[in-house]
Amino acid sequence: MLMEAIPAKEYKSEVTPVWCPGCGDYGVLNSYLKALSELKIDYNKAVTVSGIGCSSRFPFFVKTYGIHSLHGRALPLAVGVKLARPDLNVVVTCGDGDGFSIGGGHVPHVVRKNIDITWICMDNSIYGLTKGQVSPTSSVGLPGSTTPYGCPDEPINPMAYTLTYGATFVAKAFSGNPKELTQIFIKALQHKGFSFIDVISPCPSFNKKDTFKAYKDVLEPIPEDHDVTDKVKALDIAINSGGKLITGIYYKEDKPDYWSMLEGIKEKSKASDKPDYEAIIDTFKV
Repeated sequence: MLMEAIPAKEYKSEVTPVWCPGCGDYGVLNSYLKALSELKIDYNKAVTVSGIGCSSRFPFFVKTYGIHSLHGRALPLAVGVKLARPDLNVVVTCGDGDGFSIGGGHVPHVVRKNIDITWICMDNSIYGLTKGQVSPTSSVGLPGSTTPYGCPDEPINPMAYTLTYGATFVAKAFSGNPKELTQIFIKALQHKGFSFIDVISPCPSFNKKDTFKAYKDVLEPIPEDHDVTDKVKALDIAINSGGKLITGIYYKEDKPDYWSMLEGIKEKSKASDKPDYEAIIDTFKV
């Protein structure tokens, strides 16, 4: 539901963000507020769901309904909200550890169902809230508080991960480029189906390698002639970036979302809204 346009600052809550100075999440928050404003989304019809982590403080700072849930459980909780209230705009905000480590098992099933929610992953390649352990997207050799001699694991690829499982909107953005980030958020929120945005959001306190400067040196927009309906090409860009940070919309597919599929099944089966409780009870009678 839309309402009269209001300034982006009016979407801020009364809670002041408490991220470290220089944290990339400030840029993500500001772009999100601008996207809500440009789309004229009624904050009484919007829900921001998070897990646990620095990025998951998000619901406190936005004037929407908010749920600060369990570590790794933001996606299934958001699914429950959307299925119960399909009229609401549901957005999930979490970090790379929350989304792809603790909550990684939920991702394929939420994605393949094409639930109409938007997932914003603030990817800093480190665990910030718990003081610097390496995360699923940390590069090989990155020092961490529990791996001082370097991370021994290969990082996962969030873009290839979500594309492979069938996400119908996949994009990468950089928190240091707010103009592009805002436009990607707008398009993701407008998409009917599951939207995923991997937002590179540097952590200045615990990841001294993947800094704003380091990323800006390898920043590159997706080619202007890229066909967003070509999943093979999107995967090729995701896998063979050549060390570049390629930002933009990788893939977009228009297909029925999960609620539409359920409504279609209901129509086919001619199911009643009210179950025949007497008939159900009769099945247990001797």
